[in-house]
Amino acid sequence: MEIGFYPGCSLKGTSSEYAQSTLALAKAFDINLVEIEDWNCCGATAAHNINHELATALPARILALAEKQGLTEIVVPCAACYNRLTVAQHEINKNPELKARVAEILQMPIEGKVQILNVMQFILKYISDKITDKVTKPFEHKVVCYYGCLLVRPHDILQFDRLEDPQSMDDLMRKIGATSMDWGYKTECCGAGFSVSRTDIVAKLSGRIVKDASDRGAEAIIVACPMCQSNLDMRRPHINSYLQTKIETPVLYITQAIGLAVGLDRDTLGLKKLFVAPSFA
Repeated sequence: MEIGFYPGCSLKGTSSEYAQSTLALAKAFDINLVEIEDWNCCGATAAHNINHELATALPARILALAEKQGLTEIVVPCAACYNRLTVAQHEINKNPELKARVAEILQMPIEGKVQILNVMQFILKYISDKITDKVTKPFEHKVVCYYGCLLVRPHDILQFDRLEDPQSMDDLMRKIGATSMDWGYKTECCGAGFSVSRTDIVAKLSGRIVKDASDRGAEAIIVACPMCQSNLDMRRPHINSYLQTKIETPVLYITQAIGLAVGLDRDTLGLKKLFVAPSFA
């Protein structure tokens, strides 16, 4: 089986372990993720705050390229990229004039019919029913699932999971043997793009998330967004300084957690790239 794959900028750079683990997990279930040819940046996070036309054209080009390649579905692991592609498709499909203008800018046709799947939708659709039979090392750890801001918002457009208390990631973690605990920070902001310009804000916002996870006894925080993972993991020295205590709760991608459960090794899943190493893998 072949499905389209849009890695986006993060998965080709600072979050290459996310791409690595996503591709490895798909392969373990006999799915070939085919990268969209000649893809470009989707415009996250700044373009949609500056120029609406540009912010629509950038992700629209990716969708047009996928259509040109004959792809009917594409997997978009990055929550920000998933948000931008889905919102852009919604806007061009409801506005014929905008659709025509974007096609003119791109100098290529766009139908706007490609199905866009975030990583959880992909797993739920193609992997979830087969997970139980594939689990060789149950992930028997207490975890909290962190969805972040962009994966479920804007809800009217994305129509993915519950807005304030999403459950899809929790359900997947339970399938591989984890205890997914209830908590109040599932969709709180980690600080997002302030990671570079205002690390103090990220330390404060991400610090609250990490501390609550630690206070509840979580052995890992499970994420599906490269920005969230980066802020909670890479910025841990700043977080620990803000909290005035050292917290060593690791932050794993959902693909890494499931990968461990189905027997994939540390190197294949890119676990060595994590700043806070999990003690159980």
